Amino acid sequence: MERQPLATASEPIPNPASTNAIRPKLLIAASGTGGHLFPALATAEQLSDYEIEWLGVPDRLETQLVPDHFPLRTISVSGFQTKFGLGTFKVLGRFVASIFKVRQLLQKGQFQAVFTTGGYIAAPAVIAARSLGLPVILHESNALPGKVTRWLSPWCTAVAIGFAEAKQYLPKAKTVCVGTPVRSQFRSALAATTPLPDLPIPEAVPLIVVVGGSQGAVAVNQLVRQAALAWFKAGIWVVHLTGDSDPDVKTLIHPQYVVLPFYHNMAGLLKRATLVISRAGAGTLTELAITRSPAILIPYPFAAEDHQTFNAKVFEAGGAALLYPQSTLTPDRLQQEVLDLLASPDRLGQMANAASQLAVENSAEQLAALIRQYVAMQR
Repeated sequence: MERQPLATASEPIPNPASTNAIRPKLLIAASGTGGHLFPALATAEQLSDYEIEWLGVPDRLETQLVPDHFPLRTISVSGFQTKFGLGTFKVLGRFVASIFKVRQLLQKGQFQAVFTTGGYIAAPAVIAARSLGLPVILHESNALPGKVTRWLSPWCTAVAIGFAEAKQYLPKAKTVCVGTPVRSQFRSALAATTPLPDLPIPEAVPLIVVVGGSQGAVAVNQLVRQAALAWFKAGIWVVHLTGDSDPDVKTLIHPQYVVLPFYHNMAGLLKRATLVISRAGAGTLTELAITRSPAILIPYPFAAEDHQTFNAKVFEAGGAALLYPQSTLTPDRLQQEVLDLLASPDRLGQMANAASQLAVENSAEQLAALIRQYVAMQR
């Protein structure tokens, strides 16, 4: 999944204050990437009357985002490798131990449910919770559910899905399509009268926003830099978010080119964009839909099971985006496709309307309501 700006760690997330009332207690198991963490944090915002604790893994992104808001418990668990060997037994041993640790945590803490956003941390959380008869709600953002979701979905009380297309891969699960939650701060930023007060972008110019993210961004960045000179000649401005691992980040300098590793106000930036060039992580696509942003999608080719291509196909089929595999896209082709799109306002408008049809504005509220429903059955 695409990396999100770490500036979001400073955004306020409701931290339930102590109260004399007995509040429902929920364990959230979400770890590793923004694609897993941000939907979970957005859902937690809607459960401010709950007592929430977080289950994560040491040295992952959750250690930066969570502790200021919720108690963080950690377990040592990792994904299984495809090659069988001595390391497999070590991973298996840690996995079994983590199940017992989570089970003990749930018992001692008197939790009433578990909510997880998938990934390998979901496995011990789901197994431990179901062994105790506790409800488990799992949220899957991608159109092609991850392996852990596919394996464990029959065990879950409910599987909330971000794309309706995911249902076909989960035939034994009780699925509910709720979209993918975004943070309330993102939605609030959309209402800003001046979306980009800190960027020197003239009001009337067409703007391309490039969102590569840190994972696999270098190839997209290279394509954009090679195509950009023709865009500048056409009066187009570019805001290029390169991620923090691009060795060629300083090789293009132009008055119409703003280059940043990340940007804190993604809602304002996408709202202002005439066209977005992006990877196809589920979180990014959710934000494109909410901001009604036409897009050229270049799925990260090395994502697990090529799941970004499945995501992008949903937007392509809906008319909200153009999909180009990285292996087939040349700088000349990207250059001309952008120029053709920006020369056709009607086509861009149709893509924007199509994107809005894919948006689920109240996803976090729907997911929180689903959690409340199953917790209420336990009380």
